[in-house]
Formats: sequence, C-alpha cells, structure tokens
Amino acid sequence: IAQCQLSYSRPAAVQYRQDRKLAETAMAVVIQHQIQGVFSGVAFSRDPIARQGDAVVIEALPGGAERIVSGQFTPEQYRVWVEDIEFHFSEDPQTDPFDWRLPDLLSLDVEGTGDVPPRLIQQVAYLVRHLEARYHGVPQDIEWSYDGQQLWLLQSRPITTLLPIWTRKIAAEVIPGLIHPLTWSINRPLTCGVWGEIFTIVLGDRARGLDFNETATLHHSSAYFNASLLGQIFRRMGLPPESLDFLTRGARFSKPPLDSTLKNIPGLLRLLGRELRLIEDFDQDQQQHFASGLADLETQRVEDLSSVALLGRINQILELLKRATYYSILAPLSVSIRQALLKVEDAELDNSQMPEVGALRSLQTLAANARSALSLDSLQPDSSTVFAALRENPDEAKTAVLEQFKQFLDRYGYLSRVGTDIAVSTWKEDPQPVQDLFTQFLFNPPAESYPADKSRQNWKAAQVQSHLNLKAQVTVVYSRLLAELRWSFIGLERLWLSSGALEQAGDIFFLKFDEIQRLVAESDLTLRENLLDLIVERRSQLKQDQRLRSVPALVYGNDPPMLIYRSQPIEQSARQLRGIGASPGRVIGRVRVLQNLQQLPEVNRETILVVPYTDSGWAPLLARAGGLIAEVGGRLSHGAIVAREYGIPAVMDIRNATQRLQDGQRVQIDGQQGTVEILP
Repeated sequence: IAQCQLSYSRPAAVQYRQDRKLAETAMAVVIQHQIQGVFSGVAFSRDPIARQGDAVVIEALPGGAERIVSGQFTPEQYRVWVEDIEFHFSEDPQTDPFDWRLPDLLSLDVEGTGDVPPRLIQQVAYLVRHLEARYHGVPQDIEWSYDGQQLWLLQSRPITTLLPIWTRKIAAEVIPGLIHPLTWSINRPLTCGVWGEIFTIVLGDRARGLDFNETATLHHSSAYFNASLLGQIFRRMGLPPESLDFLTRGARFSKPPLDSTLKNIPGLLRLLGRELRLIEDFDQDQQQHFASGLADLETQRVEDLSSVALLGRINQILELLKRATYYSILAPLSVSIRQALLKVEDAELDNSQMPEVGALRSLQTLAANARSALSLDSLQPDSSTVFAALRENPDEAKTAVLEQFKQFLDRYGYLSRVGTDIAVSTWKEDPQPVQDLFTQFLFNPPAESYPADKSRQNWKAAQVQSHLNLKAQVTVVYSRLLAELRWSFIGLERLWLSSGALEQAGDIFFLKFDEIQRLVAESDLTLRENLLDLIVERRSQLKQDQRLRSVPALVYGNDPPMLIYRSQPIEQSARQLRGIGASPGRVIGRVRVLQNLQQLPEVNRETILVVPYTDSGWAPLLARAGGLIAEVGGRLSHGAIVAREYGIPAVMDIRNATQRLQDGQRVQIDGQQGTVEILP
C-alpha cells in the first residue's frame, strides 16, 4: 500500500500533473480481491477514435486483465452496436444489483471474432453502456474480468477525451439543416449571448466561470449544443443530475431537491418578472426600435450603397437582431410553460398569425380566385404554363390574379425554405417555389384548415393565445430582419464579384463575418490573397457534408473525424417506432423520404412525408401531405403547427427515421399516441 502511495510522487506523475495544471490532492488506494480471469479486457462505451455513433469498443484476451494493460499482447478487437436501450435505475443500486445483466431475449450485433464467447462480449457491451447511462451519459472506460462464472468490473472512469458531449437535441429543431460559415458566425454569438443572459438572470453571481460562447458549435456543418456545459448550468440552477440525460437521451426530469429550489428562487423570480412583462416589453421595442428600424431599411436601395455603407447597414441590422433574438428565445419558452401549466390543448389555439400559416392561407385563397380566371382543362399542371397563361391575353380577372400574387410576394417575400439560414434565397428573390405551390393549390386544392375559434376560448386558452400571438409577431420581425441582412450581404457580394474579389454567386456565404469586416477595412492582406482558396475549401467541405446520410445525434469531444457507418444496413428491430405525438389523427399511407427541400415533389393525401426536421420552409409541402414523420422536433415545431392547422397526423422525434424508413413503405401513423407502425 505504501509503495502504491509513493507512486504519486514519482517524477513522471509529477510532470503529468504539471503539464495538465492539475492541483495537488490526496490519493486513495483501492484494495480488492484478485480475480483469476478466464477472459479479461477493457471496454469503451463510445468509440474513442470515431467519437460518434452507437458502437461499444472492446479489447479482450483469454487470461487475466494484466495481459491487456501490459501492452505486450495484441488483444482481440470487437465492436458491439447498442442502440436505443432504456436503462432503469433504482435509487439504491443494492436493491436491484443485477439490473446490469443482459436480458435473455436481447441479442446485440457483434463485429469481430476470436476466442472470447460472443455472449460474454455482448454482456460486457451492455454493462459498459449501462454504466454510461448511470453516470448521466458521460462515456466510460472500464476494465473487466470474467472468472468462468461471474463477470467482474475492476474499474470504471470517464473518457476525458470524449468531453464535452455535443447534442443535436433541441439544436436540430431551432437551427436545422446544414449551415454556411457566414450564417453560423452571426447566429452563434447572437444565440449564445441571449442564452447566457437568460442563465445569468437565474444564476446571478453563480454564473461566474461559465463560458456561454461555448454553448453551441458546428460539426459536419450541423449545429450542436454543448450538453456538458448545459448540464453544468442546469446543476447550478438546482436541477437534478439527470438533466444531462435529458439532453443526451431525452430522459425525463425528476423533481429538483427542495433546498436547491429555494436557493434559486430569487433568480427564478427575476426570470418570471421578465416573462410577465414580455408582451409589454416587446410592444415598447416594436415602437421604439423594430418598426422604425425596418421602415428605415426598406427605404434604402442596397444596390446604391458602397461596401462601407453596406457594412454599416449590416451592423444596424445586427443590433436589431440582438434585441429580436431575446424575444425569439423567450416567447416560445413562455408559450410552452404557460400551455403546460394551464393544461391547454393544441386544438384550443389559433396559429393563424404565424407567417408560414398566414402565407399558406393567402396562397390558397389566391388559387381559389384564379380558378375562375383560367381554363384549367386546357392547361398543364406546371407553374410555367400557368403563369404564361395569366400573362397572355390579359383580361381584368387575369390581371387581378397577377396583382394579388405580387401583393403576396410584397407581404411574404421575406420568407424562404429555410427560415434561419441567410444563405438561402428568399421568396422575393426566387418566387419559383411559391409559383409551384400556387399551381398545385390551383389543380389540387388542399384540405380545409382547422383553426381554433378564438371567440370560444376560455381564460386559460386566452392566456396562452396572447403569448402565441407574441411569438408570431416576433417571428415576423426576426424573419424580416434576416431577409434584410441577406440582401445586404448580397449587395456586398455584388460589388466584390464586379471587382473580381469573388468568383461566383454564393461565395460570400462561405466567409465568416469577422473576415468580411477585415476585407471591407482592407486590414488583412493575407486573407485577401488566400480568399478564393479559403472559399473553395469551405465549399468543398459543405458539399462533403451534404453527401452524409445523416449526422449523429451525439458527438463526443471536439473536432470529430469523418462519420463511420455500419457495414450492414440498419435492421428494423421493431414494426413500431415511437416518438412524440404532435398532431392528432391516424392515417395509412406510403412513405416519401426527403432529406432537403431542393425540389418540391408531387405529394398527395396518401403521402407520408419522412423528413430530418421541419422549419417554416417545409410548410407548403406539409399542407398537401397525408402525414408527417420527423427525426427531431416536438409539439411546437413549425411542422407540428402546420400539421394541426390542416388536420394532418404528425409524429416527431423518431430517431434516424430517414434511414429506417424507405420510399414506398406502407405505414400507419398515430399522431395522438406518437407511434409509427410499419405495415406488410
């Protein structure tokens, strides 16, 4: 024992602590029974090399554990896939000491062969993933030994190189899709800054030492939230330890301890005060800042401005966006909390003020009016033919339709197929998607929408409705500001294309905002010289990420390598998938998998759309579908709102749905229960 303790002072150990700036501390010596191992090894609950995915990595050999850790023998290598297993823990592990055992009916896929029995390898994989779950999702590195009758856990420790844990949960819904560098360089500081402000309101002085700028990052061009940092914040807020489980596995929160709740009452009251005056504060900012700011921006001709003036315009918009981001985060939170506390059903609420819902209704009305102006029997159901017919031999009715369509674009032209990405063209710039949708509404009118009757709302629903209307107002302001921001960068890009600084349209969105500032100021000659190579490199990376079948729900550590997919296709382990019921109803239809909105496919009431996410851009497609399945999202997702508006069943949060389901499959979805059943 004394020799073990003396090892703490060996030169190599001292140097290790100095290199890593570790403080001096006490060291315990563990005394345990020596296991005579028949098979032994180590296991990693997550692949420490790939740093993503569902594989458990195991190294094992016949004999004792010292053969593995000595480094003198080459161990057998195994990979075991452990997917979607819910572990249940009692408060006292002693009351259920065998809950780590592999269930008899469960068989796990194993890659690799050797002398170690496959069932033992499966059991070790199950054990190490069980330990990861017990320690709130933190990846574990274990040493184990099997004596011929009993599996022994010799040690378990966190894999520090796999921290922080990055999660797509929540991020996939609020910042969906692949993101260009310029969009992220603006979105990240805005979003992280506002979340930092909200957390500081609650924590006060206890927020010191937290770097809120590390709340989010990009992996594979997709947004991830820092689950490790958020878990730390949640614990300081008095939330239970399994708050990290919520971010990594979607587990439910338990009731927080009373003492931690009492400690956070002052901060929670401060946040409550902000929520109670949210509508009043927004109305004041709308009058003093947003309305006048947007009016001023609309009077400016972007094409007449110099690069310096355009940069000034961009900074003006960013100041307004900072205010708007505060409301864009708090307003949805306010709706969710009030709806949950007051127990108001989705069907009691009217979403008609949401811009994507209002746009759909307006386009439906316009299509209905156009039917009397056109002879549909003589027209092909494509937008080019329809709009050519409206312009040929114009009469009063056709002219009225074209004028109404122009008014529609004037009102909703700030919208795009990806509402949060300034790299995507707005409807004003590219009205083709809207023309296509108008044409489909013309020939195939969608089902009637089912808005709630606000005149019959009780006081509880009215309370939630007022904040839902606020959310809609905020969405309009935020989306209009993003459109103005995009048009400003397009103006800057136009100048640089003319001067030869850029080569093709869209180049500017592969730059970061600080780089654009340096280019305008002409303060970085090295950047100017390497600009085109930098854009080519980033454009290539985005194209590479676009080819990925999917991105992992969790990423462990920073700078993950390229994704590793299983060599065999994903097995359909069950005929029923379960997610979040987001729009009630039951329907049977054929699956249509869509990864993005590059083109609008033909869909009808027998089509069940399966998508990675939904935002405002998906609304036109959802209005014509029979049902919706999404990999991420919840009851307040854009897709869920539109689905309820048109009475379309929707199930959200079905992990890997775009891989587990194939085009043409017959499925039955139940939007009330949140289930998807695969039919023969």
